[in-house]
Amino acid sequence: MKITFLGGAGTVTGSKFLLEHEGKRLLADCGLFQGLKELRLRNWDRLPLAPDRIDAVVLTHAHIDHSGYLPALARQGFRGPVYATRATRDLCSLLLPDSGHLQEEDAFYANRHGFSKHHPALPLYTEYEARRTLRQFRAVDFDEGFEPMPGVQVRYSRAGHILGAASALVTWGGGSALFSGDLGRGNDMLMRPPEPPRAADYVFMESTYGDRDHEPVDAAAALQDVVTRTAARGGVVVVPAFAVGRAQALLHLLAQLKRERRIPDLPLFLNSPMAADVTQMYHRYREDHRLSDAECDAMCHAARVINSVEESRELNNIRFPAVIVSASGMATGGRVVHHLKAFAPDHRNTILLAGYQAAGTRGWRLQAGEKEIRIHGEMVRVRAEVTSLGSLSAHADRGELLAWLGRLPAAPKQVTLVHGEPEAAAALQQAIAQQHPAWPCDVASHLHTREL
Repeated sequence: MKITFLGGAGTVTGSKFLLEHEGKRLLADCGLFQGLKELRLRNWDRLPLAPDRIDAVVLTHAHIDHSGYLPALARQGFRGPVYATRATRDLCSLLLPDSGHLQEEDAFYANRHGFSKHHPALPLYTEYEARRTLRQFRAVDFDEGFEPMPGVQVRYSRAGHILGAASALVTWGGGSALFSGDLGRGNDMLMRPPEPPRAADYVFMESTYGDRDHEPVDAAAALQDVVTRTAARGGVVVVPAFAVGRAQALLHLLAQLKRERRIPDLPLFLNSPMAADVTQMYHRYREDHRLSDAECDAMCHAARVINSVEESRELNNIRFPAVIVSASGMATGGRVVHHLKAFAPDHRNTILLAGYQAAGTRGWRLQAGEKEIRIHGEMVRVRAEVTSLGSLSAHADRGELLAWLGRLPAAPKQVTLVHGEPEAAAALQQAIAQQHPAWPCDVASHLHTREL
């Protein structure tokens, strides 16, 4: 068995791990690169092998940095099955067409306003191509072993993080590798904690927050603070939120705060039809999360859902206290970008960042305190208050990653850190060396191949 790191190495995006065994090839995750331009350009690079030579894809979960390259892979000739848990398949049926639509929209906008260096600007793939890729999905249950290619078996266990998120144990004659996927938190307000890892020779573990622990902040109190002080100055709270996971956590908290009358009775808007559809899925996959039926209902009805583009545009004209939750979570695209353009220049408003911000994204620039950000080819002044709610992260922090790893039933031959910025991965490598000095641990390198 050989593994090649085609993404998710030295960065938190673009996760793609190619496994080769006896002439067959399996891709573990198939993510889109996001953030820095040098990373985004990799989406346009040809893979080091023809996609039609890949026999199957196994997904750990639905987030675009793990699934978003699938339509591009299919466009280039991949015709094999895509294995995923049922919730991951259902989420991808929303996320992938939306990704294609956004790319078409961005290309159209760039061509219309002439701010692209490419003539014409083209989408990486279209909504139609994304929908066509969905036909290749094969849904499997947790703990149900399956054989994506001859001689190789895979078994999923729950990873927390979002609906359907899994760790994948890959076994073959005489060897095994465990891919953690993105691990959730032990005390997440929505999701159940990750299951203990299964024994494996090789462990490939995410390291997103490998250099820090989440602050023990009361998320409800922090959100109450932000909404109350913004409303007091007559402003609007704009929240870039991932349509899967963070949007639901925010809706759950806002419903609770309103019910307990801890925030003013101001209008709440969910400007993401996809996030609204995802929220409804929490009723379907009760075994994945902690919420009761009543809490699910409250979350689903917490905000007015904005469906049409016309309604979305009208939101930019409101001049009274309100909360707008809109995708995408790192402000890389989607409707929230238009809201940032409208509300960032006014000091009365607040931009609330509620999740991880990858290097180079607009969310990262806002978090870094930049006073101007580029939107649709022009610079927009940032006079609004910018604040973060780090306690809403759906990723395990350093302590939780170490605790998960420490529950391995037996010592692995090798631990390799993936899906992390270099500093975070290096810090986690040091921490693992201190806790498990006999365990070899290294950090994955982009395009590196090794024998297992």
